[in-house]
Amino acid sequence: MNVRRGMERELALEFVRVTEAAALASGRLMGRGDKEGADAAAVNAMRIVFDTVQIDGVVVIGEGEMDEAPMLYIGERLGTGVPPLVDIAVDPLEGTNIVAKGLTGAISTLAVAERGCLLNAPDMYMDKIAVGPKAVGRISLDLPPEENLREVARALDKDVADLTVVILDRPRHNDLIAAVRQAGARIKLITDGDVAPAVAAAFEDSGVDIMMGIGGAPEGVLAAAALRCVGGEMQGRLWPEDDDDVARAKKIGITDVHRLLTMDDLVRSEDVIFAASGITDGDLLQGVRYMGHTAKTHSLVMRGYTGTIRFIEAIHRLDKKPHFVKRRV
Repeated sequence: MNVRRGMERELALEFVRVTEAAALASGRLMGRGDKEGADAAAVNAMRIVFDTVQIDGVVVIGEGEMDEAPMLYIGERLGTGVPPLVDIAVDPLEGTNIVAKGLTGAISTLAVAERGCLLNAPDMYMDKIAVGPKAVGRISLDLPPEENLREVARALDKDVADLTVVILDRPRHNDLIAAVRQAGARIKLITDGDVAPAVAAAFEDSGVDIMMGIGGAPEGVLAAAALRCVGGEMQGRLWPEDDDDVARAKKIGITDVHRLLTMDDLVRSEDVIFAASGITDGDLLQGVRYMGHTAKTHSLVMRGYTGTIRFIEAIHRLDKKPHFVKRRV
């Protein structure tokens, strides 16, 4: 890899093609109550397009271990097998329940970085906090929520009352929600999928100022990759539920499961590309629009090496992409 140029800029568009395919395939199942089917459709489409991309890639965050997932499993090789050598984190459908129920905020997403630069996060929970560029250096998971909110408000030149905090609607967050409400901030509770709101916190017009709470550790790495591209910040701390989780973390080299994980732990290089396509409407991306023989997708791609951010709207001829979109009756 040419370290002076980073990954070739042409790869950014190639990775958008991957997330677009997954969004097109899974979006057909919106509201049908079939979360497994929607996820499988996204995985299959993403796999097909990935194998046309000129990379030598290894999945470090995927659908599970090889014996758990037939495609996009951890350790799977993707691409044509030619350099650059890269690590890949994928979530073909972040928000399976969202798509199944026809709710907002589902995306297809991936991150690609130089080999060895993405944390191989274990499949367990992680406590997370994410903010955009203006609030970098002002947050810490070691601080109480109200203090983090005060610091972010100062950084954004806002009152705490004007902050919008995204939190997963789970019983484990009852204390966090109470503390945020006591501090006076606004809360947007979401049912699933915390990558999209973490990324949205980096965009001032998204309506999201900060994402807090406990979600998936693999999703934390994806969000950190996006924030690395735009100069935002994320911190995480593994949140094991049992001894099996502790053993899982130690297996990949994390001996102190309570250690604070910074951006440099999560994504160890600025040479990273993040791509996402909307499946259903959200704060940052519109969902897939089907228009008879065509469909429209809305995507985001960011390149950390240059800091470039692109929003891409594409119209697809569905008759030319039969592997990705199958009509349902």
